[in-house]
Amino acid sequence: MLRVENLTKIYDDGTVALKEVSFEVPDGQFLAVIGLSGSGKSTLLRCINRLVEPTSGKIFWNEEDVTAAPQEDLRQVRRRIGMVFQHFNLVHRSTVITNVLAGRLGYVNPALSILNRFPKEDVQKAIAQLERVGLAEKAKARADELSGGQQQRVGIARAMMQDPEMILADEPVASLDPVLAHSIMQYLERINTDDGVTVLCSLHFLDLVHRYADRAIALNRGELVFDGEPKAIDDDRFKAIYGQEAERVG
Repeated sequence: MLRVENLTKIYDDGTVALKEVSFEVPDGQFLAVIGLSGSGKSTLLRCINRLVEPTSGKIFWNEEDVTAAPQEDLRQVRRRIGMVFQHFNLVHRSTVITNVLAGRLGYVNPALSILNRFPKEDVQKAIAQLERVGLAEKAKARADELSGGQQQRVGIARAMMQDPEMILADEPVASLDPVLAHSIMQYLERINTDDGVTVLCSLHFLDLVHRYADRAIALNRGELVFDGEPKAIDDDRFKAIYGQEAERVG
């Protein structure tokens, strides 16, 4: 269970990215986080694993206070939370399999990881994850030789190397065309349903939310303005989320 209580984030320039946001996510749920650009979606996801430090509020995961965890404990927390990024965050000059193995950095000796020396079982695990996303034949290719959709699949394989209990997917399909977007969302869906991994995924498009999410929360200027099933987003709620001038598509 993930529990967020009165989460607020104010950046140094005075920008209020999150304002008293509270919600819970049961284990195994696929939760979509929706809202306009700048609504606080990315900040929210990054606060959960403290890539961004909250200004105030609490985040509990499995009854552990993540916001109060010291750095040595935070490392243990983070290795159970996979992260999938909008712009993939791959090391372009490195091979695909090296990028995937980066998902094991929380589990191996840091000195050996610098030398790209991983246990044999981790290498086998990486190949298996690449097979799962249909990229085993690209294991020795440089990451920058791949298409955007392929790079995001590498990002998903890397996240799964952590044996995560939860995945935070920050706009994972924003830079992809609709066909590739559905392909990536289907991988996340299978991870959720087949592996029982909780997924929090920030999205722009309601058609993807309706297709893949069990539940949605919506942010507008850092405030929580909706929490419920995607089908409950009627025209009035849509306007509250996206503004009076927005036109609904999907």
